[in-house]
Amino acid sequence: MIRTAIRSTAALSTSALLLAGLVACSSSPSSAGESGAGGQVTITVGDRPTSSDPANRAQYDQKVADFQKANPDIKLNPVETLWDPTTFQAQAAGGQLPDVLNVPFTEPQGMIARKQVADLTKALKDDGLLDELNPSVLKIAQDQSGNVFAVPTAAYSVGLIYNRDLFTKAGLDPDKPPATWDEVRADAKKITAATGQAGYAQMTTNNTGGWMFTTQTYAFGGTIETTDGSKATFDDAPSRAALQALHDMKWVDKSMGQAVLYDIDGISKAFAAGKIGMYMSAPDAYRTLVTTNGLKASAFGIGPMPQQGGDHGTLSGGSVQIVSPTATDAEKAAAIKWIKFAYLNKYVNQDLAVTSAKNGVAAKQPVGVPGLPVVAADQYATYQSWIKPYVNVPLANFAPYTKVAADQKIVPEPSVKAQEVYAALDPVVQTVLGNEKADIPALLTKAAGTVNAKLGR
Repeated sequence: MIRTAIRSTAALSTSALLLAGLVACSSSPSSAGESGAGGQVTITVGDRPTSSDPANRAQYDQKVADFQKANPDIKLNPVETLWDPTTFQAQAAGGQLPDVLNVPFTEPQGMIARKQVADLTKALKDDGLLDELNPSVLKIAQDQSGNVFAVPTAAYSVGLIYNRDLFTKAGLDPDKPPATWDEVRADAKKITAATGQAGYAQMTTNNTGGWMFTTQTYAFGGTIETTDGSKATFDDAPSRAALQALHDMKWVDKSMGQAVLYDIDGISKAFAAGKIGMYMSAPDAYRTLVTTNGLKASAFGIGPMPQQGGDHGTLSGGSVQIVSPTATDAEKAAAIKWIKFAYLNKYVNQDLAVTSAKNGVAAKQPVGVPGLPVVAADQYATYQSWIKPYVNVPLANFAPYTKVAADQKIVPEPSVKAQEVYAALDPVVQTVLGNEKADIPALLTKAAGTVNAKLGR
């Protein structure tokens, strides 16, 4: 799913991904496709910040006004409805969803199967946006025939964050992070031996334990749920191997330090303080580590997700924009224009790209942090060329990640009840790192039973 409040960033990027789990504050949308004089099309658009968030609400409202000025034939009716997994089905059945809504990566496939979203293929082709989107990320929103039912607007893939200074002190090459989990283990031992710090650490609390265990399981060639989300699949060899690797680093190598109860905030602070050599996260962790927690920019490094036993891929997440299944062709076209304007224009419009970059520099925020682009490689390269004069992050430190990430297979988070699954897996990881005698197969079997009970509801 997209990142919840337990996670940092991304949005990945981050702000666009902090929607899941929030309670929807919806007002009833207007009738879709309401036509006014001169053939004006009216669409309802969700995700308007509430009055308790005046700065972001004002920014959103200004964007609406700017869009309507540029598109006088389209009227937007903004509402405060946000994605909420506990209310979505009822809202969809009752016709209470806006015409455009931001939802997490985990949702499009289920929505496609339930016919809850519009087929946007023709509208995207007519607009020209289809050719400008990243085909790898677009698969999240496609059916088996290749038709497109949502527009990805923010994406991330998890890699391996590492401290370049600790690598150097341990005699490791800071430009060559580990590519396999065997290498992670070996490098972690060297870091601990040379510096006395934890060579590797892993998140374990507030659902982040399950989240990162899922990422690691993917890297070992495993899965968490069946494709349709009806049954847990992690009670198997890849998941056992992933946990055994953690166990051995903790108890055999003693390269994970004493602290084992980390959430994303805690691990970020410990890493920025030089207490951790490596941990899993996405590139935009740079913002939190450097801007918020004071890590030296030169110490930040990130590589792709280490693999084990093959090229299996890494966990990805993000958000997509969906359109009401009852939308007319005119409404779909209007929706695509709004989505492009609100979320993607900086990637396809040089003036907006430069303005956004300048604003970032003026606000003393990182500009140019690489990530998983939602636009195609050529378009993203063009965007990067536009903002190059304003980039204020050490791009060379991201190079190991960027060289591989564009081609590394991305695997979405569990499609059904991801956060409940993560919650059930948190104690598994905590037990393995807290008890040297932990029975890994038994822990996984018990957790699978817990998850299957939830998936069966």
